[in-house]
Amino acid sequence: MSDAPALDIQEKIAPESDLFGSREVQQRNFWNVQIDGMGVGIASSASNYLAPFLTQFNASNEQVGLLTSMSGLTGLLLAIPIGRFLQTRRNVVPWYSLARLLYLASYTLTGLAPFILPRSQLVNGVLVIWALATLPQVALNVCFTVVMNAVSGPQGRYRLMSWRWSILGLVSGASAFVAGRLLDQIGFPWNYQVTFMVLSLGGLISFFFSRQLTIPDNPPAPSAEQKPLTNRLKEISREVANHPPFISFAARRFVFLFGFALGTPLFPLFFLRNLNANNTWIGNIATAQTLVLTVGYFFWARLSKRAGGRLVLLISTLGVAIYPAAVAMTTSLETIMVYAGLASIMQAGIDLTFFDELLKTVPVEQGATFVAVAQTTSHFANMAAPLVGVFIADWIGLPGGLLVSAAIRLLGFALFLVQR
Repeated sequence: MSDAPALDIQEKIAPESDLFGSREVQQRNFWNVQIDGMGVGIASSASNYLAPFLTQFNASNEQVGLLTSMSGLTGLLLAIPIGRFLQTRRNVVPWYSLARLLYLASYTLTGLAPFILPRSQLVNGVLVIWALATLPQVALNVCFTVVMNAVSGPQGRYRLMSWRWSILGLVSGASAFVAGRLLDQIGFPWNYQVTFMVLSLGGLISFFFSRQLTIPDNPPAPSAEQKPLTNRLKEISREVANHPPFISFAARRFVFLFGFALGTPLFPLFFLRNLNANNTWIGNIATAQTLVLTVGYFFWARLSKRAGGRLVLLISTLGVAIYPAAVAMTTSLETIMVYAGLASIMQAGIDLTFFDELLKTVPVEQGATFVAVAQTTSHFANMAAPLVGVFIADWIGLPGGLLVSAAIRLLGFALFLVQR
């Protein structure tokens, strides 16, 4: 709703203590990452109520789909230029913390929108807010992977991210649970306005602690910025072409993410329109997902040490692929809560393995650029798939759209299964 010994080349460049700081610095980074996650968990729990908020103002399926797809369009256009720009920065931590603050501030603006805009223009106004939010979101997506990899070191990714995403999930689940009940007890639209503005204060917590992170400087390469755009794109293409494992994993990941993104706007619409769920139920489902997610991170991190990341990847992608089909054939909100919890356990495995397996294929010295390329494929999926999803839902219904999402996810699972 928003967590391996792969890069051993780093250890050949310099001792781990030189790259990742003293033990004191590592510990301070670790806890700053966790408290940053708490702030993100508080603010991001508001995302569960964006679609219900818009539907209260008669937003169409297509408008709800745009809420999801806009970030994909911006990312598709800007992820590589932003990644290239960040590659030339000596340190990306300030950019990471600022991007996080600007993105989460969009919940504050959403809460203020009903004070400023007439009711007839509110849906379009909120969509404009979130269209602007996609700019810091794209930078955030690139910075996050680079910063977390630098903080954790090649051996610590599973530990750092399982802790972060577990804490984030606990805080997010608790916040969503409380918010869902308050939303049904306070009059509309004040209930949404207060909820969005209060929860967005988590962005300040995130900003304060994330800017305290200490990572190695990246020597700038200003000459790259002086090249024409076409030359830079050709250069990136050549660099990527020299890393077939990266291309292979990114392509399979794209297929799965396309199926995942296709179903993203359909779930809240299905809950609201087919099952008549209220805010309390939306909060219950979100809480079930995020609380169980915390268990999943530690479970998969432990299993990956014994059985390897590939087994975790296959089990988790299969489980998440089945989830939309199970929801589409269910009419009970209680049963959906169970399915949501099971799917979240699987989602935890995807979060960890996609993060780790991707970084195994990324050359250390070009981390920001390669991560940006991978993000570009993800952004294309996030742009196109939600719109395809709502189009299919208008054509064959929301249950049918969820079944199509399941089918594409299963195709992604099959591609990972046959990968050697």
